[in-house]
Amino acid sequence: MEQYSEIIHAIALTLGASWASGINLYAALVMLGLLANTGNAALPADLQILADPRVIGAAGFMYIVEFFADKIPGVDTGWDTVHTFIRIPAGALLAYGATSEIDPGLAVAAAIVGGTVSAGSHAAKAGSRVLINTSPEPFTNWFASVGEDVVVVAGLWTALYHPTVFLVFLVLFIVFVIWLLPRIWRGIKKVFGFIARLFSDKQPPPPPPPAELPPAPDRIEHQPIEEKRS
Repeated sequence: MEQYSEIIHAIALTLGASWASGINLYAALVMLGLLANTGNAALPADLQILADPRVIGAAGFMYIVEFFADKIPGVDTGWDTVHTFIRIPAGALLAYGATSEIDPGLAVAAAIVGGTVSAGSHAAKAGSRVLINTSPEPFTNWFASVGEDVVVVAGLWTALYHPTVFLVFLVLFIVFVIWLLPRIWRGIKKVFGFIARLFSDKQPPPPPPPAELPPAPDRIEHQPIEEKRS
């Protein structure tokens, strides 16, 4: 029974860290680092580096930057685009570190699954933000950003202290993402199609055709005047 509990905890930590990194990597790193540093969470050996105060400080600084960037419509989409190349690999690395001391082959498999989970949560976040940014007011964007941070903290806390409950919610989240992503993609295509039409309508009109010149007058032939005979 104890071995079964350890396996559930390892799976929940692996998938929880990967899932959270796809939404807000820096919030996840700060939370894991603080919990490990204060003795409130026992991280695997390869993740103990997260408890280093320098790592917590760097992640905290980047979280503050993201906190403000994530509240500005348009800037948040650019931030998400850049972090496609950061959150997904980080999710795979966290999954690898959570299982590497158990078995190297299992760690590689966990990295593959963790990267996929991170990619799914990142795609849901970034895609929904593109649609939210079509709203003219900024409050929806702010509520979405704060809600994502709350979800990350609550999800990681559940993964660490109630792993079975977290795994149930993660399965429901995956089903929801599978249902949601095609609709997000259709919405994104409509948004970019509207933007393309907007710019195409603003193209300058073609120059008018050159004015036709009036027809030349008929040439008048002058008859020579006969000189008077003297």
